[in-house]
Amino acid sequence: MDEQAGMRIREARRAAGLTQEDLARSVGVSRSAVAQWETGRSGQVGGNLARIAAVLRVSVEHLLTGGAPDGGAAAENGQEHALLRLYRSCGEDDRAFLLRMAVRLARRKGAPGETEGEKEQS
Repeated sequence: MDEQAGMRIREARRAAGLTQEDLARSVGVSRSAVAQWETGRSGQVGGNLARIAAVLRVSVEHLLTGGAPDGGAAAENGQEHALLRLYRSCGEDDRAFLLRMAVRLARRKGAPGETEGEKEQS
């Protein structure tokens, strides 16, 4: 595994609010194994990659190539990435509230990408 993939594991772990110990316990490895993955010093991540991605709620493709974490559109800049990280840290009710507010703001600006279902709800 390359150093960039290790950096993506670290970033995804931090975005998920997990410690190395938390990730290790969830995947079934030692904390030192996680540290080695994150620094690109271990080639033993292959057998655990699917479990790592599942625990971190990102795609395997994201960990390997840097593609979008969920297979969808990637954040375009640091602000979008920060918003996504904050959104993921919210509970279900707060996420629903944030989505409603974002839809309202987008409608005010006439932003593209509004779905037919969103238009009918207004």
